[in-house]
Amino acid sequence: MTLDPQAASVLEAAEQSGLPPLETLSPVEARRQYEKGAVIVGGQPPAVFSVRDTEAPGPLGPIPLRVYAPRDAGSDALPMLIYIHGGGYVIGSRDSHDIPCRHLALGGDCIVVSVDYRMAPEHPYPEPVDDCWAAVNWIAENAASLGARADRIAIGGDSAGGNLATVMCLKARDGGGPSFVYQLLIYPGTDKSRSHASHAELAEGYRLTRPLLDWFMDHYFSGEPVDPDDPHASPLHATDLSGLPTALVISAGYDPLRDEDIAYHEKLLAHGTVSEHLHYPGMIHGFINMPGVLDVARECLEECGVRLKRVFAD
Repeated sequence: MTLDPQAASVLEAAEQSGLPPLETLSPVEARRQYEKGAVIVGGQPPAVFSVRDTEAPGPLGPIPLRVYAPRDAGSDALPMLIYIHGGGYVIGSRDSHDIPCRHLALGGDCIVVSVDYRMAPEHPYPEPVDDCWAAVNWIAENAASLGARADRIAIGGDSAGGNLATVMCLKARDGGGPSFVYQLLIYPGTDKSRSHASHAELAEGYRLTRPLLDWFMDHYFSGEPVDPDDPHASPLHATDLSGLPTALVISAGYDPLRDEDIAYHEKLLAHGTVSEHLHYPGMIHGFINMPGVLDVARECLEECGVRLKRVFAD
């Protein structure tokens, strides 16, 4: 396993930037710094037919959404991907993930709806779960007004958003929610215990460090005590992963979440859920947000688009 030279350059640039580590900042300051960084590494936004902001009603007020249409479909509805952004449940937004969503809309030839859920520590677990659940149900119920087909809805997300996407699939299966046709899980957090070997192996030096993960988890789980085996916090601990949508699980070689991602894919298979695993051995956590500086980020987003288009056509 060799670190990709472009990823190494990203890490070196971050080290030389003089910027303070995110975990040394307040959440508000960290969000501001993260948003600025996303612009630098994201590259030129690919042009799509339309982008509009709207909102869904939520348990604590309106939930901001952003809707991407890849082309003018005329009177024909397109399939849809609901996308939940990453950022450790503390940082990130529909703005920081604008460029990946554009790539996914174009590659998947689908409507993409990006969900801007409320974040910790102002809104600790389970409030982000509650926001996402309200949003995905509203989006599914209003698919036609969004230009999308209600029978061709996929859900996806990266990192914390990947965790929330897995939880949406569990809740939909168990609670009669939307009938998702696919789950796109990009280096999802699946185990809050962080007990897998990759967490010790990659604790420092590769962007998502142990201190930063501690900071994220301390904020996210700052509310009521959470059962370590709660599947809505740790999907890997779910006793039953059968009957879920076909999955694509993406992992990165230099990501502390690597082993829990692989374990989740393997558990999906063991429980009879169809799952494909794409592994990028030279990549770091967060790489799909960096298509402006990482060739592999663009390649990965293209691969996601190919699979979305394929599943929507089935």
